[in-house]
Amino acid sequence: MSAFSWRDWLFSGKTFAAAILALYIALALGLPRPYWAMSAVYVVSHPLSGATRSKALYRTLGTLLGASAAVWFVPALIDAPLILSAVVALWTGTLLYLSMLDRTPRSYVFMLAAYSLPLIALPAVNNPQGVFDIAVARSEEIILGIICASLVAAIVLPTRVSQALNGRLQAWMNDAADWAAEVLVPTDASKPAHHRHKLASDILALDLFITQMAYDAENREQVGLTRELRARMGMLLPVLSSLTGSLGEIRSQHHAVPDTLQTLLQHIASWIKQPYAPDMAMQAQLLRQQVQAYQPGPEVPHWIALLATNARARMLSLIALWQDCMQLQAQIRAGERDARWQPIYARWDLTSKARHYDYGMLWFSAGSASLFTFIACVLWRELGWADGASAVTLGAVACCFFAALDEPVPMLKIFFRWTVVSIVISAMWLFAVLPLSHEFETLAVLLAPPFLLIGLLITQPRYNLIGMLLGVNTATFLGVQGVYDANFTSFFNGNLAGLAGILFALIWTLVTRPFGVELAKRRLIQSSWRDLARNAAGDHEDDYRHLTARMLDRLGQLMPRLAASGDDSFSDGFRELRVGFSTLDLQRDEHRLQGPAQDAIHDVLCGVASHYDRALALAETTTASEQLRGQIDVAIERARHIDSAAALEAQNALVEIRTSLFPGATGPAATVALQEG
Repeated sequence: MSAFSWRDWLFSGKTFAAAILALYIALALGLPRPYWAMSAVYVVSHPLSGATRSKALYRTLGTLLGASAAVWFVPALIDAPLILSAVVALWTGTLLYLSMLDRTPRSYVFMLAAYSLPLIALPAVNNPQGVFDIAVARSEEIILGIICASLVAAIVLPTRVSQALNGRLQAWMNDAADWAAEVLVPTDASKPAHHRHKLASDILALDLFITQMAYDAENREQVGLTRELRARMGMLLPVLSSLTGSLGEIRSQHHAVPDTLQTLLQHIASWIKQPYAPDMAMQAQLLRQQVQAYQPGPEVPHWIALLATNARARMLSLIALWQDCMQLQAQIRAGERDARWQPIYARWDLTSKARHYDYGMLWFSAGSASLFTFIACVLWRELGWADGASAVTLGAVACCFFAALDEPVPMLKIFFRWTVVSIVISAMWLFAVLPLSHEFETLAVLLAPPFLLIGLLITQPRYNLIGMLLGVNTATFLGVQGVYDANFTSFFNGNLAGLAGILFALIWTLVTRPFGVELAKRRLIQSSWRDLARNAAGDHEDDYRHLTARMLDRLGQLMPRLAASGDDSFSDGFRELRVGFSTLDLQRDEHRLQGPAQDAIHDVLCGVASHYDRALALAETTTASEQLRGQIDVAIERARHIDSAAALEAQNALVEIRTSLFPGATGPAATVALQEG
């Protein structure tokens, strides 16, 4: 663990102060379970003030929604316990599913509502007439804690989301610059793969930060700028991947990049590695002019010339995207938009927020949590276990927390292990330390040591979950009331029930979700194949904007899974991305060409669709057919003999598909199409 900074200590102190304030107010108001207010502080607190506010708002709404459902369902179904159990389980699963569909802080509404119903409803089944009072009290306690956490975070030296985001953006751009330089002027063949996997994974994490910026009052102007930057950062991935493929083919088949092209690559790499400067636009314009003027010489072999022409187009895209990214980043740092700024990159519409969802796996995960809740409710009722409600609620919470993970079992083990630690800490303080306190001030001093250390854990990304679990569970298990009335038997039975619920959730998940990351990885890749087959066949309703956004999002989801499995033999994700963009290019260019060229492109698109249909049918990566390679070669040659921008774009897209599906293959002869045509 790295040394704690003063900001870490500040956050821990602020969180503890908010928790003590919430506890004091709850005790003063005579709320029945004041410790819930204290635990709520540790649920919502985040080192970034905007993140705390967003979590606070949506967790409040989720709590109220779950409490309202409890008030509605419990009195109506108290005489039908099996139906009530089914309703609670269905509610939990349905709301959990909705939470997994939303990757913004809004998901907290549905997540909290999912487990707030069993949290409030199940302890009230023996007193259905009092469910309204229980729901109101729980809501008051939780909302009180949320308000205290939000106020303290906002008033006492708040840490803005933009401060953390700027650092992440700069780190991402540095990694992208390293990858670009390595692609253009390689020194270490292993670096591009490392950089591209990290970049694709990290870009998804930026989405949450960007959403949270909307809750920082000073950052509202920056939100739009950051979204524009994030969209262009995403497009850098396929552009750099395409350059990797084209330049790699040139180097492997021609042994060296032609001198003129190599000089251009060195100039671009040097420019990209430079920090932002006011004259960046002028330098970019000069580079664009040099790249546009480049033509492969007559001494360059035919296939190498085609690859170089494709690389030239990608270099122009790289320059435009990098210029946009650097200028947007400068505006974000300045905190205001430059009214004169206009984007340079305009090849693809980058405004779509479409995302890829594996609806089948989401339903399965939610259904698993729902069925667990139902079975746990039935077992509790049938066994007549007095403290069984604690088992059901903690088990449901555990299932909900980690439902979105490919491998929830390791996290459930952490949940179980650190819940045990929370019980031990709570027992030590409850029976050995807290009896020494006789007024609230002494109580606060005695609670400070463990909770200040817990707050420090929350500041460390590696230990954030552990810190949150310790904070919430320790505050809850201590059960601080207005009068000290600790009972070891009650403490032991209630907490043992909670542990039993988590253990049951762990065993249940081991049985129902043994698939791991491999299944998720394969389903993502097969979704890419399905989209590619559909798009190549023309079944996309010209919705290029959403298609590009989904392809990029799918890549971002795939990269951490490939890293986790350590195996990209099935697919590296980038190959499908390059084929996907090239297919969309051909779809657009096909309608702008006539005669034999249009027919040849149509044949290629049908061949690509058949290739991915076959891969889907076999559920494994397949080698593209020689027939498809021949169709691509014919289409390239026919497009090459047409003097138009559309034909050049089509030629580049065809070259891209060929290098993606037939890496290392010998290039086509210059006369292939004329002989066959």
